[in-house]
Formats: sequence, structure tokens, C-alpha cells
Amino acid sequence: MPVAVGEGFKYDSPDFLPGAGARAHYMFEIVKAGGIVMVPLILCSILAAAITLERLWTLRGQRVVPEELVDKVWRWVENRTLSDKQIVALQQHSPLGRVLAAGLANRHRDRSLMIEAIEDAGRHVAHELERYLNALGTIAAISPLLGLLGTVTGMIRTFKAITVAGVGNPAAMAGGIAEALITTAAGLMIAIPALVAYRYLRGRVDSHVIEMEKESLKLVQAIDRASTTRPPSATEIADTMASQRDAQEAAA
Repeated sequence: MPVAVGEGFKYDSPDFLPGAGARAHYMFEIVKAGGIVMVPLILCSILAAAITLERLWTLRGQRVVPEELVDKVWRWVENRTLSDKQIVALQQHSPLGRVLAAGLANRHRDRSLMIEAIEDAGRHVAHELERYLNALGTIAAISPLLGLLGTVTGMIRTFKAITVAGVGNPAAMAGGIAEALITTAAGLMIAIPALVAYRYLRGRVDSHVIEMEKESLKLVQAIDRASTTRPPSATEIADTMASQRDAQEAAA
């Protein structure tokens, strides 16, 4: 059954073409009928698929926030069996391990410095978890625009064909109309799943960051209970001095 998709191209529907090779040829002709705009659209689809698969693998919960790691660190802190070698291994274990290692490496320093080190490590880890997500969001935003560009170029071809052949020759206008429709559909087919993937992965990153913050806070509290060598913070010193002054004034 002949189907006209572009000017100068007529081929059979894939339902009447046997074999995978014929169907691949049919898809190639559709892409070819979409014009030059199909090239960046195809590149966007490949990049979106690659980023989505890579981030799904990287942002697995067991890889980012492993449950057994937190229990192990707590045992180290409570039993006071923590060593520099264990901290280095913890830092290389997972993103959560990097955050916890930053706090453990500063466990004997002022509390504010320890929290600052944890927050700094957390910012770096969050940035790494968000890698490529901006590119995925950009693809989701520009794919419909590229489809719209293909629509415009297709309509330009259509009006040029009308100028040359007149409105009485539908075959002359088929190429431009096909380009407009194919590029519009391709842009939406790329943008919709890319946007869904972007929102889902962004939410997963946010949930991992919140979970790491909770575990870091628990670690600081555990260190406060277990450590007796860490010097008091500046706030604690100021509160103690204020209490002593109040007591002296009351006694006077």
C-alpha cells in the first residue's frame, strides 16, 4: 500500500513489508522526511536516554545511603574503635560515607567546626548527585522548541511548493506538511519522557540529601554523647561565663 510521506518518497506501509530490514527502512524514510531538524532531535533523544539510565543506576538508595553503613559507624563511635584508616575507607565507600567521614575527621575539634565540615562535604555530594540533571532538564525544554522549528520550516516548504505548483497539486505540498507533523511529534515524544525523568530524578536527589542530613545529625549527637575529649564550643563557653557572672552578681 503506497504511502506518501515526503516529496519524492513513496513506499509501502510496514504492515505490508516483511522483515525487520523493511521496517528499519520505513523508519529511516520517516526520519528523512522530517528534515534537518530531526538530527538535533535524535541527538537529544540519545542523550536523554543515556542520562536517565546513568542517573537511575547512580542514584540507587543502597549506593547513596546504605543502611548498614550508618549502623557500622555508630558502633565505631560508641565503642571508640575509630581509626584514620577507617575514616579513609568510609570516605571512599559512598556519598553518605563522604559526609560522615568529614564529621568524624573533625570529631575532636570544636562542634561548630565539625558541623561546618559536614555541611561543606554535603554541598559537594549534593552537587555530584545532581550531575547531568540540568542537561536533562534542558533537553526536556528545548525538544518542543526544536519540534516547533521543524513545523515552521515544513510550512515554509509547503508555501514554496504552493508558489511553484499551485494549490491543485497535493503531492507537491506533502513534503512540507510531513516535515511539520513529524518534527512536532518527535519533539513532544522526546520532551514528555525527559521531563518525567527529570522530575523523578530531582525528587530522588532531594530525598537522598534529606536522608544524609538526618544521618549526619544523628552522628553529631552520637559523637557528643561518646566524646569526652572534644573542647567546648564558643557558644557553650559564652553560656558558662554568663552563668558564672549571674551567680557572682546574685551572691554580691
